[in-house]
Amino acid sequence: MSFPIPTPLEWREAAHKALKERPIESLLHLDADQLVTRPLYAGATGVHPVFAPRPSDAEGRAWDLRTQVEGDDAEAVNDAILTDLQEGAASVLLSGGVLADAATLERALDGVALELAPVALDAGFAGVEAADALAAVAKGSPRAMLRFHLDPISAFAQAGGSPRGIDDDLNAAAKAAVRHSGVYPDASRFLASGRVAHEAGGSAAQELAFAASSAVAYVKAAVGAGLSVEAALKGVVIGLSVDQEYFDALAKVRAMRLIWANLSRAFGVETQAIIEARSSRRMLSARDPWPNLLRLTSAGFAGAVGGADVVVLDGFTRATGRPDAFARRQARNTQLVLMEEANLGRVDDPAAGSWYLDARTHDLAQAGWTEFQTIEAEGGIIEALKGGVIQPRIARARAVREAALKNGAAQIIGVTKFVDPDPRQAPVESDRPSGALEERTRNPGQHLDPLGSGFSAARSPGMTDRVEPLAPIRFAAAFEEAAK
Repeated sequence: MSFPIPTPLEWREAAHKALKERPIESLLHLDADQLVTRPLYAGATGVHPVFAPRPSDAEGRAWDLRTQVEGDDAEAVNDAILTDLQEGAASVLLSGGVLADAATLERALDGVALELAPVALDAGFAGVEAADALAAVAKGSPRAMLRFHLDPISAFAQAGGSPRGIDDDLNAAAKAAVRHSGVYPDASRFLASGRVAHEAGGSAAQELAFAASSAVAYVKAAVGAGLSVEAALKGVVIGLSVDQEYFDALAKVRAMRLIWANLSRAFGVETQAIIEARSSRRMLSARDPWPNLLRLTSAGFAGAVGGADVVVLDGFTRATGRPDAFARRQARNTQLVLMEEANLGRVDDPAAGSWYLDARTHDLAQAGWTEFQTIEAEGGIIEALKGGVIQPRIARARAVREAALKNGAAQIIGVTKFVDPDPRQAPVESDRPSGALEERTRNPGQHLDPLGSGFSAARSPGMTDRVEPLAPIRFAAAFEEAAK
């Protein structure tokens, strides 16, 4: 049996009829990066195939399931870490007061085999001190899997200043990288993250550019401090956010691999990108936290299918406080289901072969590279922040998203659509995140932002190199406030 194949003219006439005489061009949509999304994609669009697998064949697991644990009490943090590792997590991201010194951190990591379970840090301006503490806890074991995650640039951008000067912070981080590289050759040193741009409302291209330009700054600083170019490149982890818009999020992860390939070639050493994808906090709702479980599942799907090496999912209650054991369990089990039941890692690059995703990957890579060139033309990420080049561009992207939510072109489930009139709250461990280490040690007058991702726009008098901060936002907040 055969069926007649409509001609292109018949397809167009059928489309006009379905659109009720509206032009077919009405199906084209522009995003905050002014990139076009088409209703249909096909080989005729001239899309070049993209293959962006993870840099090495996975042994056992396709990606590193990383649990996020924060707190000030070493014994409580230790209990949470051991529970998460025993129940399926492969590594840990630590933040909070337990990073204050080596003795406290050692108690928090008691029973953790650092040669088997990577430990990453989230310490902001106090990254050097936290790295020194972690290095001391590892006791010189060359096989210890340490992830120092030094990232003073993100802290500077979000705080709108630096306690001791961003150039001094960058130099101190580079010297720490050199100091620890001899003892811990397999450790990663820097986290070149675009997350601060994302959480401030930035577009995908702006996030990619921020991460790429931060990576360039860290590599140059490390080489200046004495590392080889190859060692400096291999010591950088790229940090990206993934959210509920999973097609764009996974295409963004794939696009970062294309951008990184260009960067490493420019330095004369071709290396593979190592990408840590963390779930977005700007997508979370506070009034009704339960729909966050759906958003976090979509984010985890994006990280897994996009080919991230590491995926970190927040607790679903993160918008209202520090997640408790139940919320951490949900975050952990979400990834386990994606990994072990949905088998998302069974294919090297699950997104390969889709005309749309290949086109979107190319578009985001090109747009991110263009933004990156704009930043580098200003002298790099730090000078671009000081010159106020980045902040207004991110503000415009944020305004585009806010307008779409306001006029109904975009929706937040549970917030602007399908709103529960009597939502059931979920418990949190604390109604505020644990105090950042640098808040206590350097800036006692500084206030944490409600998302717990660092500093808020309120800057302490001791800040230097002041710039307009990239303060984190939460798109649901305005609607939740209006509903009170």
